Order: sequence, then structure tokens, then C-alpha cells
Amino acid sequence: MHYGYIGLGNLGGHCAASLRRAGMDLTVTDLNRAAGDAVCAAGAQWADTPEAVAASVDHVITCLPSPAVTAQVLARILPVMKPGAHWIEMSTLGRDDVLAFADQAAAAGVRMMELPVTGGVHLAAQGQITMLAGGDKDMFDLHLPALQAIGNQVFHIGPLGSASIIKVITNMLAFIHLKACGEALMLAKRGGLDLGQAWHAIKASSGNSFVHETEGALVLNGSYDIAFNIDLALKDLGFALDFGREFGVPLDLAGATEQTYVAARAAYGGDAQSPMIVKLLEDLLQTDLRAPGFPARL
Repeated sequence: MHYGYIGLGNLGGHCAASLRRAGMDLTVTDLNRAAGDAVCAAGAQWADTPEAVAASVDHVITCLPSPAVTAQVLARILPVMKPGAHWIEMSTLGRDDVLAFADQAAAAGVRMMELPVTGGVHLAAQGQITMLAGGDKDMFDLHLPALQAIGNQVFHIGPLGSASIIKVITNMLAFIHLKACGEALMLAKRGGLDLGQAWHAIKASSGNSFVHETEGALVLNGSYDIAFNIDLALKDLGFALDFGREFGVPLDLAGATEQTYVAARAAYGGDAQSPMIVKLLEDLLQTDLRAPGFPARL
């Protein structure tokens, strides 16, 4: 099959590159032409517009920063997609957005599968990211080879809308873990411990987490750079809190974490890196959390 890929940002560029490494026919586009240089050098074709991509391929994959951008792109590609084409959306969307977009696509004769991912940009670069699919099982089975080219763990969560729920849950947990990780590292620092040694001890303990191993290391380096910003974190926390209200689940930790991100956005701006919520605590206590030997990027 010939896939189109629209959106070659921090995540999408790596996912598109994984498709090419697996030998998939691929046409790509992005607002930033330079974002396509690497994947085109590997054999992908470039198109100047989303419409040009959609008209020339069997199925379209999008990886976009917000529901508003998804809506704009969808309005452009649906009129020119081939009859029977599938649209695979990798963006993190609310469940209501997913269902509304699916109805819009169906009216144009296009079927949708949602495909949010989790694990971080560094795992996408390695083709090791986790993929969470929602949609009809026959679509999932058809595109499974492409999904396995992008990620190493692929889950069919259920019908459309179900993947958006689990993705929001995983992100909510990651943000809460990050806040807890910062507080734990600060306790170690103010308690006079060697931070590098403390990080390794936590990693080997029952208190360990994926976030401690990854984002915690970038905090100790001082780069905080996970290629995921505060605005995106607040978007996802908003989805989580909406689900909490809808399902009648009190989300005390998620609510407190959201307020920490609001404060971080006020202090550093929405484009600042998500782990900079830990810097709020560093600034408050005038105590930097630094240790030698930790990476600037994962």
C-alpha cells in the first residue's frame, strides 16, 4: 500500500522514517519543508500540500498538534481522498473529537482509525513506541504491518474513541509521576544526598517509574528537553479532567498537577519543556537539581 503522512514534527518525522525503513511506499508533507529532508532522502516522495498527498495515496496518516489543526487538514484532504481510503489519525484527541471527525470522514466515504502513541519521542526515533489503536478490527488488521514498522507494542483497544481514553490515562499518569519525581529528587537534594546516587537507588527501588528513568534524567542534566511542551501537557490534562467529570471519577492528583502546569506556563511560557514543572520547585527553593553524567536528550 502507498501511505501518505501529513505532519513531520518531533513525533511524526520519526514515525514516517520508520515506515520508510520498513520499505513502505510513502508520500509526505509538512508546513516546514526541511522537516521532510531526512525521510525523503530515505526514499519518500514529497508533496507540497495535504491535498496533493491525499490525492496520490491509498491511505493517509496524520500526526498533528491539536484538534483545531486536525479539523483544518481534514477539511482539505477529504474531498480528494480515493474512494474506500482510510484515515489514520495519530494525534492525541478527545473522544468527542474522534467521534465527530469519524462522522465527518464517513460522510465523505472515508473510514477512520485513531492511533495515539505513548512512550516518548526517543522511542519513536528507535521504532519502539507503543501504539494504541481504536476503530474497526478489519482496519487494524489491514494496517498492522505499518503499525508494527512504527512501534514495537501495538494494542487494539476497541472501537473508535476507546484509544483516546487510554492515551489520556497514560499521559495523566506520566504528568503526575513527573511532579512526584521532582519532589522526590528535591527531598534527596535537601537531605544532603548525592543526586546521581539517589537517582540510581530510586531506579532500583519499588518507587521507580518510566518517568523517573527518562524525564528525571533530563532534569538532573538541566536540559528538561523531551520534545513535549507545557501547552501539550495542559491539553492532555484537560482531556483527563473532562473524562473524570463525565465518568464521575474524582481526579485529585490530576487536578493538582494541572495547577502546577498552569503555574509553569505562567513562569516559562507554553512552549517550555514539560519537565520544567520541576524547575518551579527548584526556583521556589533556590536549589538546583543537577548531577553529572546525565544526558541532555534521550
